Order: sequence, then C-alpha cells, then structure tokens
Amino acid sequence: MDTALQSLIYAADDHYLSDADLDRFNKDVKALGDRIEAYEYLRDRELSILQPAADYLTEEFLSADPKLLERAVLHWLSILRYASMAMLTNNSEYLSRRILEWLPELVDAYQLRDIELALYRLIQAQLKSSLSPEQLALIKPYLEDAYAVLLNAKPALQKSA
Repeated sequence: MDTALQSLIYAADDHYLSDADLDRFNKDVKALGDRIEAYEYLRDRELSILQPAADYLTEEFLSADPKLLERAVLHWLSILRYASMAMLTNNSEYLSRRILEWLPELVDAYQLRDIELALYRLIQAQLKSSLSPEQLALIKPYLEDAYAVLLNAKPALQKSA
C-alpha cells in the first residue's frame, strides 16, 4: 500500500485529519486514481505492447536460440507486470522482492544481457508511443530500476529511499 496514504490513515487514529492532511490525502487519492488508470491500460494492452518488441527482437538476434529469446520476453513480461503492481501500490520494494533479486542471476546464467537490454529499449519505445506522458512517467522509474539491475547498477528508486 502507498506508505504516504497509509501514514495519513494511521495519523487519524485518535483525531480527525487537519485541513492540510486532508488536502494531502485528497492528492494521494487522486494520484492513486491515476496509477489505477495506468495499471489498467498496461494490463489490458500487455500483448500489444510486448508483441512488436518481441517480433523485432527475433529480427535483431537472428542467430540467437529462439528459446533464449522467449526466455527474455518472459522476463520482461514479468517485469512489466510486477512493475505495474509496484507502480499501483507506489512501492518500489515490491518490484525488488518479486523479481529484481533473482533476475540478474538468470540473465548471467543464460548470457541474456544483450538480449534483455535490447528488449528493454524496444519496450520503452512501445510504451512511449502507447502511453500518455503522465502514464509513462508513472511506470518509467520501475522499468528503469529493472534496466539498472541488468546493468549491475544501483536502482534509481533505491537511491532516493
């Protein structure tokens, strides 16, 4: 759950929220509505976002084992789903716990780094052309964290925490 919203709810245990707290609560609820809308869009258009990227990937990596390409696409399918849930709940730890802790080992084990990074760029292009700038801004930090993990860099969301 969104920790800012949760803290406001807990703050109201023994008193009514102040006008400032109520304004912040209202903004947080509106932001939740925006995240719900982005989540629904990603959920409902997952295939139309990933399929063109997967198709292009097969053209870009002609000599690669098709099973490895499929594995990379499945990784990014999971990343997109978990990133969407992390965005919805405004919880970067959710993405880390669900996928970013084990993904680097799989990428290394199957030597998928180049394929995964290419797929990230392709998905980014798809998202840029299909999401509104506001929706893209909501999901982008979570996808950038996955990209940073693939590059063995410290995720941006953890830097700000």
